[in-house]
Amino acid sequence: MPLPTLLANNLTVPVISAPMFLASTPSMVIETCKSGVVGTFPAANQRTTEGLEQWIIQIKSALKKYEKTTQKKPAPFGVNLIVHKSNLRVNADLKVLVKHQIPLLLTSLGAVSDVVDSIHSYGGIVFHDVINARHGKKAMQAGVDGLIAVSTGAGGHAGNLHPFALIQELRTFFDKTIILSGCISTGAEVAAARCLGADLAYMGTRFLATHECKINDEYKKMIVESTANDIIYTNAISGIPANFIKQSISNAGYDLANLPKPDGFDIGAEMSDENTKEKHGNIGAKPWKDIWSAGQGISAINEVLTIKELVEQLKKEYQQALTIK
Repeated sequence: MPLPTLLANNLTVPVISAPMFLASTPSMVIETCKSGVVGTFPAANQRTTEGLEQWIIQIKSALKKYEKTTQKKPAPFGVNLIVHKSNLRVNADLKVLVKHQIPLLLTSLGAVSDVVDSIHSYGGIVFHDVINARHGKKAMQAGVDGLIAVSTGAGGHAGNLHPFALIQELRTFFDKTIILSGCISTGAEVAAARCLGADLAYMGTRFLATHECKINDEYKKMIVESTANDIIYTNAISGIPANFIKQSISNAGYDLANLPKPDGFDIGAEMSDENTKEKHGNIGAKPWKDIWSAGQGISAINEVLTIKELVEQLKKEYQQALTIK
């Protein structure tokens, strides 16, 4: 389907770099947008609403300077907002996002029409995470501009439907933008997502293995050396089903054959700097910080690149895939 005006004819490749908890930073967003791919970050990566506002100002200033200096228009940026009752910052963060008129809002764990209307009030667009048709219909009723189809194998919180099935189900009732998430690490896979009926590809894990990403080197090394068989899908770590690297779970002291039972999801707890000893016995590891997430597309990642190099590689692979007869 036609892309929103914000994104049409404005991308090097039809890709959004997904917002990754604790990993995505302003410097990553800036470099990604300068390379012609939509850069995003979770609002929760800044521990305060005041800090969130400073990040937005930093990103907007850098991209404006880049455009003025190079006469090249960067890709737009986006912010992820978790719209969940346990996120006590939703209203305060939303006010900041509206104040600075962010181009793109990515919502998770709740499609709320008031939130969508707030972004639409100045011409911004809203994409919402969904893992099935039921969630997609609720988001459509809330007025979102696009659905992020989070299929099986995606990094972080993921669904369990095959991308073929999920895309087809969503297309039966949704005629706006669809973004496919799950196991996409190459330009050829971006082209495949388009062939399936998606308008854009959502890539997270591949952007973890970049020099600009500030996760620790051991995490990047594990991504490069791991395969799809090293990924486990479980709700035991964060309370919601998500994909994690098995070795990082073992390294944190967990028994893979006897993982703890989840006791619900709390974004406040995930954002806290406190460890999880009280919750999980004597194990003091935290999801995302000490227990590392990745998607099944990890098998295609063999090296750490700069974001510029990665986007150039994706563009080449994407164009080559389009010429295959």
